[in-house]
Amino acid sequence: MTTRPISSYRIPLFCAVTMLFWMSMYTSVPIMAPYVEFLGGSHQLAGWIVGMYGISQMLLRIPVGIMSDRFHKRRLFITFGLLFTAITGLGLWFTHDFTWILILRALAGAAAATWVDFTVLFTSYYKHEESTKAIGTISFFNSLGQVLGILSAGWAADKLGWESVFILGAILGLLGMIGSFFLIEKVEKDAPKITMRGIGNVATDRTLLFVSLLAILSQVLIFATVFGFTPVYAMQLGADKFSLSLLSLFANVPVALASLFGGRRWAMKYGEKRMVVAGFLLMGIFTFTVPFTHHLWLLMITQAFAGFGRGLSFTLLMGMSIKHMPADKRATAMGFFQAIYGLGMFVGPVLMGIIGDYFSLNEGFIVLGVLGAGSALLAYLFVQSSAKKKPLGTNKPTIAQ
Repeated sequence: MTTRPISSYRIPLFCAVTMLFWMSMYTSVPIMAPYVEFLGGSHQLAGWIVGMYGISQMLLRIPVGIMSDRFHKRRLFITFGLLFTAITGLGLWFTHDFTWILILRALAGAAAATWVDFTVLFTSYYKHEESTKAIGTISFFNSLGQVLGILSAGWAADKLGWESVFILGAILGLLGMIGSFFLIEKVEKDAPKITMRGIGNVATDRTLLFVSLLAILSQVLIFATVFGFTPVYAMQLGADKFSLSLLSLFANVPVALASLFGGRRWAMKYGEKRMVVAGFLLMGIFTFTVPFTHHLWLLMITQAFAGFGRGLSFTLLMGMSIKHMPADKRATAMGFFQAIYGLGMFVGPVLMGIIGDYFSLNEGFIVLGVLGAGSALLAYLFVQSSAKKKPLGTNKPTIAQ
């Protein structure tokens, strides 16, 4: 197979498959908490169901990353991820039983665990030193898919009812799975398979562990608010189903823009550290202000600024987690990173649900706002603006950033 035909379509096709994957996933993610409460569930139950999406990712992403580096079959994992999103959509359409909904949200988390392979395979299409640029690009299509999924789901829920959203997600997942059959698997010639020693080196890497800690805090904020209880708060302000999709739209379009420009341009111009700190500050400030917002349009504006902060910080943290790693350890490193931040996806909504039931959602938003400001302080104190470390397992000098 020649190089030119591969180069002509591999990146556009990969971006399209990525977009379909996240469209399928995010037809249901933003509406899950209000849907559970619509069926008669409590704040705590909604929190557990939303959080199950994160706990299954936390358990599966490290094994997925290790197996991916061991067998170099990243495309296969991507195909299975899209299959799982289709099955999840069909299952949610079929059942109203809370136990089955909990199980299906865990399956959706298993699908999301394959994001390890999306990011690592796409990054392999770029030069080693262009990891942040690659992550910025794929994160843009991640966010674009979320936005389009949210919009289409809002329209379907408003016109056809809650269950139509889940069928839509199943169809999008099936289309993406078909597209995944044509992705190009790129494996470096004589690429070594990861060893137990290599896994240990990855698991104890200080840069990886610290950016993963910051990613946990970021996911706590995200999944407790825009993908958790901000839609519930919006319903208290009188939002209908379509307004909920607009709220998610306002929260996610800025994520896409910040992911694209933050990872590709602003980090190089202003430094990764400043962008990460600014991102956490925006998330903290505009989460803290939610309880003092009494009009739906003002709530949408706060979520737009918080979303922009999320796009700035999280995209850079993801790029920083692997850019100092050699190729044979990147999927494992990304698996560790994504598994660790999966803890935040679980803790955030569960914590918010408990606070909401025992106190009120207002107190929960205030606590999360303070957490965002504290995360910005941690990033300011410990994040280095550019990584000048040698990749693990090599003595060759890195290319200057």
